Amino acid sequence: MLRDGAGPVALVIAVACVVVLVRRLRRGRALRRRMAAVLGDSAAAGRPVRGRGAVLREWCAGRAGGGAEGRRWRLGRRCDVGAEVWCLPAGIALGALGRSMLPVVASVVALVVVRRWLAGRARRRAADRRAAAVAGFCGAVAGELRAGRQPDRALVAAGVPGLAEAGPAVLAAARYGGDVPGALRVAARQPGAEGLAGAAACWQVAVEGGAGLARGLERIAAGLVAQREQREELRAQLAGPRATASVLALLPVGGLLMGGALGADPLGVLLHTPAGWGCLAVGGVLEWGGVVWTARIVADAAAVRK
Repeated sequence: MLRDGAGPVALVIAVACVVVLVRRLRRGRALRRRMAAVLGDSAAAGRPVRGRGAVLREWCAGRAGGGAEGRRWRLGRRCDVGAEVWCLPAGIALGALGRSMLPVVASVVALVVVRRWLAGRARRRAADRRAAAVAGFCGAVAGELRAGRQPDRALVAAGVPGLAEAGPAVLAAARYGGDVPGALRVAARQPGAEGLAGAAACWQVAVEGGAGLARGLERIAAGLVAQREQREELRAQLAGPRATASVLALLPVGGLLMGGALGADPLGVLLHTPAGWGCLAVGGVLEWGGVVWTARIVADAAAVRK
């Protein structure tokens, strides 16, 4: 039991946080469906509106959002969206074991930090998928041009999957005689879609000077594919250092578990004594500094290898 009525307070905090998170997730899904309907994404707009029970079942089964991109949680797997919710039960459990409110408060802070980290990782993965879509787009348009289509008709036939809200604008410019290079440059502002700036330059030169557009797009697609393979090779080479850093970051947790298994009370000392508070503060600062330092080393190594 928690001391001084901390149990009801922790329960109220946990319930309030979970309610806020669920409301934000549902509001975000509804907003994405409305945006897809307005922007003309028929695949996304055609999804039926599911009831609460169906959404909850799909969320638990890992199928919410229609595939791997929308996976919320599946036992035994890491997830990109929604995993931060588990910071609250972990904090409440630690608070119950240590008979203190500090882990509950720390779990709320950890929820925000983990959510930002997961959001950043999701943005990086979305940029990688968009870069792959740009390479496929350039290759598809080049193939349509080789088949004898005019540039505008080739772009419409190839489509622009993976470009989010900029895709319908590019299609509209090609279908109705608009400024296709300008639309491609606007789409190139998205993270991962920088290759479209080269496609826009090739398109403009081909239209104004009569140069071969298909050859230019094929070269852009080949360059983007080569960059993607280089990034994947770099990630594979840095997987070992990242795993080592993760293990080192989790060593304090192993120390606490070992101390509890040996009969000591590490949580009691850390959460209820001035010396423990000092050790907890210093250890937290050192842990944070070690994680940031290791991440900086890995980032510098990645920049050098590029």
